[in-house]
Amino acid sequence: MATVTRNDVTIEYAVHGNPDHPAILFIMGFGSQMIAWDQAFVDVFTSMGFFAITYDNRDTGLSTIFDDHGLVDVLPALFGEPIDAPYDLADMARDGIALLDELGIDQAHVVGVSMGGMIAQQLVIDHPHRVTSLISIMSTTGSPFVGQPSPEAITSLLLERVESREEAIEQSVITSRVIASPAFPFDEDLARARAEVAYDRSYTPEGANRHMAAMIVSGDRTEALKGVTVPTLVLHGQDDPLVHVSGGEATAAVLPKAKLKTYEGMGHDMPMEHIVDIVSEMLAHLSEHNPTNR
Repeated sequence: MATVTRNDVTIEYAVHGNPDHPAILFIMGFGSQMIAWDQAFVDVFTSMGFFAITYDNRDTGLSTIFDDHGLVDVLPALFGEPIDAPYDLADMARDGIALLDELGIDQAHVVGVSMGGMIAQQLVIDHPHRVTSLISIMSTTGSPFVGQPSPEAITSLLLERVESREEAIEQSVITSRVIASPAFPFDEDLARARAEVAYDRSYTPEGANRHMAAMIVSGDRTEALKGVTVPTLVLHGQDDPLVHVSGGEATAAVLPKAKLKTYEGMGHDMPMEHIVDIVSEMLAHLSEHNPTNR
């Protein structure tokens, strides 16, 4: 583990594999720490000749937490009124660029999941010369007409802080169940084990509120995405309750060089029943679009 500090924001990160290999910047989603990237998943990419970078987004894990700002009242946004967000997705994208700068990496493949996909999209919009290729997983364009969550899914995320470890872990398990792939068995023991590790590393639930504010104030990326020319792979579950599959479809439709792959029965996770194909698609994309293969 290491840190980089830029503009008074400290980002906790980890590197995996050989730094001489092509780099992949992995960006995690809403309220989740970098340890949500399963180590075995990351190891597949390093074993195939890539250098992987994972990190805690601001307001998560061991990176800078913006508790001094307090909670953001996001309700006025429903009526088109401004809200007081301490940062937006462009700021979060710059955190990723700060990591690349710190590591001396001129260009990297960028992989983002859920809100991480939104940050990845913003990163390639704002810093196209730093991106070799893009993989956007279960994400969306920011358009209010696509990718909307089910009421149950969004409610499961908007939970108040609890005082005990046991309550926090139970909340996490409930949320994981709500957004999980409906066609496949839910592994409660695995969800609970992951929640325990996450809680013991860092419990900062208010950061998720500010993540939501960042997504809201960043608006619709559709027009900007039309100008993105890097090769892109879009992956999405057909039964995603948190980011409807229309979000992935819209992302692929607007990007000039995008391939879309959707998975039957998959929700807002990557179930074991599809993980081999997901990883195969990702590796094929990354290998095809490595600079040495151009």
